[in-house]
Amino acid sequence: MHETGPSLGVPASDDCVVIGSGPGGSLTAAHLAAAGRSVTVLEDGAHLGLDSARAFSRDEMEQKYRNGGLTVAFGPSRVQYVEARCAGGGSEINSGLYHRAPPAVLEHWRSEFGVEHLEESDLLPHYEANERRLSVSYLPSEQAAPRSAQLMRLGATKMGWESREVPRWFRYDASDDGGRRQSMTETFIPDMLQQGARLVTETRVTGVTRRGTQWVVCGRRNGRYSEPFEIAARNVFVCAGAVQTPAILRRSGIDRNVGKTLRLHPTVQLVAEFPEDVTDENSGVPSEQVKQFAPEISFGCSISSREYVALKLYGFREALRDLPNRWRRMAAYYAMAQGSGTGEVRVLRPFADPLVTYRLAPSDAGHLRRGLRLLCELLLAAGAVALYPVVAGAPILRSAADVAGVDEWFEASGANLMTIHLFSSVPMGEARERCAVVSFGRVYGCDGLYVADASLLPTSTTVNPQGTIRAIARRNVLEFLR
Repeated sequence: MHETGPSLGVPASDDCVVIGSGPGGSLTAAHLAAAGRSVTVLEDGAHLGLDSARAFSRDEMEQKYRNGGLTVAFGPSRVQYVEARCAGGGSEINSGLYHRAPPAVLEHWRSEFGVEHLEESDLLPHYEANERRLSVSYLPSEQAAPRSAQLMRLGATKMGWESREVPRWFRYDASDDGGRRQSMTETFIPDMLQQGARLVTETRVTGVTRRGTQWVVCGRRNGRYSEPFEIAARNVFVCAGAVQTPAILRRSGIDRNVGKTLRLHPTVQLVAEFPEDVTDENSGVPSEQVKQFAPEISFGCSISSREYVALKLYGFREALRDLPNRWRRMAAYYAMAQGSGTGEVRVLRPFADPLVTYRLAPSDAGHLRRGLRLLCELLLAAGAVALYPVVAGAPILRSAADVAGVDEWFEASGANLMTIHLFSSVPMGEARERCAVVSFGRVYGCDGLYVADASLLPTSTTVNPQGTIRAIARRNVLEFLR
């Protein structure tokens, strides 16, 4: 096993360099190393693991989120997005919910973007292999579901709507119904290290350039002295996520169809208060979702830790002041739109971080308005006594008459929209006029340079995308090895 850490030097050259150790990068590196390739993985953040901080706490935000979570896509309706900056990437900070891409989405990608070998049967062995490695499973019992999830299901049942548990990449022990998330630091990062790959952390890549028959990756080591480095490789896999990957490519002068089609799932949230306790320190993110109005609108449970609920209640000062006494009776929920708008990732020199902009589609604004109203109706049916929408100037909603007024006062520009799903900034496919990389991830006109992360997905998956990101990354790296 190779050691990891910021103290390791960056080698002068290697066969394969992987930029980023999130779901796409660590899986790609593990398969490359297992096939006997010499691999160096460069990670911007630290190698911390799941136990460095309590999940969904302020400490976790400070340790593992880029800029402490203060990352925003600017536009008429600003969208706060979450981007990890640690070994394992987004898998270290998200809820572990798992979906396969709907067949209609794959068909759209094949017909509109010319993505080859993307039938359900093509992806099935990759989905199944990853599901085995990640222990994708359901809760061991209905009683293991947090009370906030049970109430969402109750409300959906009373409304006559479909509600279901979503599987997660969790491993359950007979003595612990809470389970343990199978993030990349629990799975593919140990796999790649065991196979001989090298993980160099706290190392920021600024660009890549072609030099003869090799690619040269340039960057700086993080820390007090911020030392510059270069590493040459025959093959480079950029797996830094839907924001950082296009930024690296654009800094490198590679900008054809790069960073111009960013998509995301815009989401509006609310806090529901119930007459009884529904939340505790171990609630995590419940895996219940309502798909009655999918794919246009989906409902689910959100992070309900004390810190996150406090952020969501910022506009409700009385509830915020009394939060220590009332938090356990509160839970956060969301309404998510499909995401038909587009954004852009632009490089502004000399700033280290790119500028992200996004324009919400009119249809999504309508879906968010309707979704918030329907979600409020569901939660009142479940027994909520007060609803606190995360929308500037919104009133506290306590009755059906209050909820009926949502259509009058909701404006997407005033909603504190957020997202944890970003993708489509470097779309794949054979339709070269609109795609940046071929169907298997190679950048057009750049032999030996590949992309293997959420950037590849041509449009919205309409569901959590990480299962599909991993399946496509596995498909692509095995094709590369063949």
